[in-house]
Amino acid sequence: MTAANDPRTTDAAALEPDALRAALIREVPDAAASTDVRIVRAPGRANLIGEHTDYNLGLVLPAAIDLEIRMAVMPTDDRQVAVTLLASGERTSFALDELPPDHHGWPAYVAGVAWSLSKADVPIRGFRAVLASTLPVSAGLSSSAALELASAWALIDPPSLEALHVDGMILAQLAQRAENEYVGVRSGLMDQFASSLGRNGAAMLLDCRSLEYRAVRLPLEEHVLVVIDSASPRRLETSEYNARRAQCEAAVEVMAESDPDVKSLRDVDLHKLAGIAGRLDEVTVRRCEHVIRENDRVVAAVKAFESGDFASIGKLFAASHASLRDLYEVSSPELDTLVEIATSIPGVVGARMTGAGFGGCTVNLVARDSVQRLREAVMRDYPARTGLQPRVFVVEAVAGAGLIS
Repeated sequence: MTAANDPRTTDAAALEPDALRAALIREVPDAAASTDVRIVRAPGRANLIGEHTDYNLGLVLPAAIDLEIRMAVMPTDDRQVAVTLLASGERTSFALDELPPDHHGWPAYVAGVAWSLSKADVPIRGFRAVLASTLPVSAGLSSSAALELASAWALIDPPSLEALHVDGMILAQLAQRAENEYVGVRSGLMDQFASSLGRNGAAMLLDCRSLEYRAVRLPLEEHVLVVIDSASPRRLETSEYNARRAQCEAAVEVMAESDPDVKSLRDVDLHKLAGIAGRLDEVTVRRCEHVIRENDRVVAAVKAFESGDFASIGKLFAASHASLRDLYEVSSPELDTLVEIATSIPGVVGARMTGAGFGGCTVNLVARDSVQRLREAVMRDYPARTGLQPRVFVVEAVAGAGLIS
């Protein structure tokens, strides 16, 4: 798959291991003689339902998808890191013992992971690498989390979680710390979790409070997941994402004054919210209502997926999107248009925005024989209504990050 027209993505052929090794040798001739070149991969994710619940310690249901980042990596002993993007030729380099103070752009995610791993005393070493991606940037499919996980696998020494006494959840948490504290985006754990611990053919139910998780098989014998990029990019650093989180945390502080057991919105139901609503502004009440109802929708969606209840899945997708649009106010006219077009097509079970919002993508559950009808309708109607050129990706649920042997 390719994310054509994105300057940081390449054709899928560029992600083949032999092609990546050849590209690394062109960039770093010494790699030709190295016996220690490794290929690492990290997938993006499409969240099926459970939006803006992760940082409220709620429930999420993401799937790792086969739009991903891969790197050909030659480890070095000089404590220096250099990464080149194959699509654009853009390059970053820094010393592991003197990390750059500039926390902006994609290089900050690589440096941030090095910082986070070092803080946790996980052994790391320098490397030279080339990076190729089929994952659209700033599209709400967790390109940043995929970059973090790929960087982690490039940095760790040896490249074995078992040898380092680290598991996939710990690696996800360290990647999240990099994004929160080094880059400055106060994301929840969902994106890194999905990229690190995804399973083939399944979504992953995560309880962000207990960190318990399990795979949820997706009934995709006659259906498929379709991700549609609105071409209206989201930028979390400059969006209202952090403001939404602050609103939720402020509400929890007010509730905790009368009920010390309230540690997060996970501890609040609609009855408790109604009892405290008079002490909150109307906007904050709407934010809280979305989170509480969205957690319930995740539980219902898991049951629907496991029983193959497609009618319920469609209703839950619709309710989730409406809540994100009206209560949490993180949708956009472009995302709403994509959902309207998709739900008008026979065979589309459900459609909703996925990810943090403010632009980005929708996720759709579609009968396999309806995919072409959906694609044609989107490519015809969406540009006419928005002036933007969408991209349609049929995706599969895949395993989480690691080495390609």
